[in-house]
Amino acid sequence: MSMANKTTSGDLQSALKNATELLGHDPRLAQEQAEEILKVYPDTPKAKRILAFAYRLQSMPQKGLDVLKPLHAGHHDSPDFLHEFAQCLGALGRGEEAVNMLRRSVSLDPKHAASWQSLGHQLMVAGDEDGSRQAFERHFELSTRHPELVEAVKLLRDGKLGKAEQIVRDLLKEYPTDVTAIRVLADIGIKVGHLQDASNLLERCLELAPDFHAARHSYSMVLMRLQQPEAALHEVEKLLVHEPNNPNFLTVKGNILVRIGNHREAIEIYEKVLKDYPNQARAQMSYGHTLKTVGRLEEAIEAYRRCVRLSPEVGEAYWSLANLKTFHFDDTDIESMREQVTAEGGDANDQSHLAFALGKALEDRDEFDESFRFYKRGNAIRRIEHRHNPKINVFEAVRQVRTFSHTFLQERQGWGCQAVDPIFIVGLPRAGSTLLEQILASHSQVEGTSELQDIIMISRKLGKKSRQSPAGKYPECLAEMTAEQFQELGESYLQTTRIQRSNTPFFIDKMPNNFRHVGLIHLILPNAKIIDARRHPMGGCFSGFKQLFANGQTFTYGLEDIGKYYRDYMRLMDHWDAVLPGRVHRVQYEEMVSDTEVQIRALLEYCNLEFEEQCLRFYETDRAVRTPSSEQVRRPIYKDSAEQWRNYEAHLGPLKEALGEEVRRRYAIDI
Repeated sequence: MSMANKTTSGDLQSALKNATELLGHDPRLAQEQAEEILKVYPDTPKAKRILAFAYRLQSMPQKGLDVLKPLHAGHHDSPDFLHEFAQCLGALGRGEEAVNMLRRSVSLDPKHAASWQSLGHQLMVAGDEDGSRQAFERHFELSTRHPELVEAVKLLRDGKLGKAEQIVRDLLKEYPTDVTAIRVLADIGIKVGHLQDASNLLERCLELAPDFHAARHSYSMVLMRLQQPEAALHEVEKLLVHEPNNPNFLTVKGNILVRIGNHREAIEIYEKVLKDYPNQARAQMSYGHTLKTVGRLEEAIEAYRRCVRLSPEVGEAYWSLANLKTFHFDDTDIESMREQVTAEGGDANDQSHLAFALGKALEDRDEFDESFRFYKRGNAIRRIEHRHNPKINVFEAVRQVRTFSHTFLQERQGWGCQAVDPIFIVGLPRAGSTLLEQILASHSQVEGTSELQDIIMISRKLGKKSRQSPAGKYPECLAEMTAEQFQELGESYLQTTRIQRSNTPFFIDKMPNNFRHVGLIHLILPNAKIIDARRHPMGGCFSGFKQLFANGQTFTYGLEDIGKYYRDYMRLMDHWDAVLPGRVHRVQYEEMVSDTEVQIRALLEYCNLEFEEQCLRFYETDRAVRTPSSEQVRRPIYKDSAEQWRNYEAHLGPLKEALGEEVRRRYAIDI
């Protein structure tokens, strides 16, 4: 029976219901259904809203807007109509108009949850983070059936995680399939770092409610943090099916593409978002990061400057400029940063970024005492939320030494996957690992990837840490594993890193923290090359202290902590040298700087690579570099950086003390 026959027989409501359901599965069919309804009932507002929605879902928001415009005068007091009108405006990049429309919608009906949610998205992309948070919180209050969940979310926001978790768990005992409660519990898991638990909870959410877009958005973010970018991209693509022009979802997709090395498409996405939302400061910053990675330095600087102009209080934009290492602030920049620094209060993240940026700006002016004061301030702010316990490092190092004895390794000689592809560069951050990667990646047979998390993820999976077993079972659990299991782990590593690679015979994994896992690498990939990028402890540690890392490396936020960390690192590397003699090739940064060609030839020889002249001209190699040294390695080696720490030596007593007598003796450091 045709739609005309159905509707003339009085089945209009059924037809509208069917068209609405089709929106979530096949927008084209929903469009056809709505058009059929309108042939018979041309003045049906709901059918026109469905038609506009269907057009928008098919990336035709202008057509949707054209459908709704003639209705505006007669429906300007309808929250549902205003909401869909605003959605079309937003999809066309007319964000300010969309916000105004949504504000009118919620003023007419303060309980219109969908409008609050859309307002949250629009304000987020417009850079109004406080307004966005408030809109999302209002949406949450209206969409949950349980008021106690609202209280739990407030406790979560205030950092009272234990109380929040108890409320949610008590609620789930009574309502085990409440997806909103499950998502809040997942948010708590994310906050405390239990990412796998959060992932499992969000999977359950989406099993129960596949159209729960907020949960899917969170799930994609967790998958990214679990180093599963392909899976994260799959989830974001599902979101974009429903909202193909949602700038927040597009930005997340861009961030994922950057992670997997698809910078070209990521830049296209950022440019699309910024074309429609040029005043989005955070998107400008992501755009700048990606431009910097591919070497488009002048454009990156302009993107960062646009971010500063839009939101001077966003400290990360200033730090991003400082983090170019080759950029120098002018008087106006420094004055602007000083104006944003508060004596107390302010956003901690912005304040720490501003402090590090000012430290670098003043260092460039040789104002070392005041520069140190800002570096110290930035580190102190970071330490508040990024705790570090040096005793844990000592404990973990001791476990590695006890497990990986000479006998243990001899008994397992030849085990693992025999592939020769990986070249690992380990050590402390800021020790020259990016320079070594750039040199090796200039070779025709080698590809540079980045700091891959895969070895760390393998160790975590083996360890199975939990609240009941916070220390985990790694590395002791390796004693129970078979040769086949070690081979499977090596093959798994090659498989999970495949997305980061092309078809070159060798690739580089330069995660510095892998120095803790040299034994594991040796067992699962016995033919892989391992290079220790080492730097003089004073130069290396201070360089880490004045570097604001995006995440991890919490030991760098205190001179004593970083000194003790270096001491533990050196002891562990001494152990690997003792039980695996010749397995690790060490490159001392200062020697690479002073005798570059000799060091490069030795490095290539260790990697069984023929010498290629291009490796000496590594700074000419055009490739994406994500680390803080991205601009430095695009220039010839300069020798001044090795001794920069001496400008701050008067402040570095705690570092010297923490390094310990053995390190000081080996490097002739006077205390």
